[in-house]
Amino acid sequence: MVIQRIVDETDDRTIKSFDLAFVRPEDAANFHYTPGQFCELSVFGVGEAPFGIASSPTEQGFVRFTVKKAGVVTSKLHSLKPGDVIGMRGPLGNHFPLELMRGKNIVVIGGGFAFTTLRSLIVYLLEGGQRDQYGKITVIYGARTPGLLMYQQDLAAWEARDDIYMVQTIDVAVPGWTRKVGFVPAVTEEVAPEAENAVAIICGPPIMIRFTLPVMTKLGFQKEQIYTSLENRMKCGIGKCGRCNVGRKYVCVDGPVFSMAELAELPPEY
Repeated sequence: MVIQRIVDETDDRTIKSFDLAFVRPEDAANFHYTPGQFCELSVFGVGEAPFGIASSPTEQGFVRFTVKKAGVVTSKLHSLKPGDVIGMRGPLGNHFPLELMRGKNIVVIGGGFAFTTLRSLIVYLLEGGQRDQYGKITVIYGARTPGLLMYQQDLAAWEARDDIYMVQTIDVAVPGWTRKVGFVPAVTEEVAPEAENAVAIICGPPIMIRFTLPVMTKLGFQKEQIYTSLENRMKCGIGKCGRCNVGRKYVCVDGPVFSMAELAELPPEY
């Protein structure tokens, strides 16, 4: 893959999006993915790491990955420039339950850096040419500060549409901020999406998910209606290294997307 474009997503420049293009046209023709899946990115001579796909299959000509600078591989990725070549292996894992979501209202709840595959899902729902097959789409997205909210142009575009309800929130009020203020669980309770005929997708820091789930239960959502991604547990991507297992499940093979009903049957290790 050749790097086409790099964008700083946050003010602190610790998160960048990389738009990758296939070097060989035949690879592009054979690459098909669904929102929720991930790939392994390789920096030659350094190593590889798994990342959720942030672009939508409806977006042509590139595959996007949003990378937080955290370790050896991600630091090296952040040092690369457009025109550099890296490796990609995938797509891997399962995906969000799109067939189950047809005909239902969709609630998407995200926090911080974990909004990557949620972006893929939202763009797919809105731009896939099948918007009328889904009911109301409610998106709640929070970060500590305005500068840590990713995909600013997308967020503004979604706010301007009348076929999606976009809610942005930050932890603490700052001058000039006119949207919601508060942690994602509290804002979710305030927005109060209806549970009837709905599917909820929740991705974020573990502590955000832990405090959001009781809110969803209070609103009437059942475990079978709530899905999350355990993307942060992945390593090799093919179930061989054993680092991602939760009980009898391997996140990179059986997941990374699971319903809360599935996770309720596993040890609370995730």
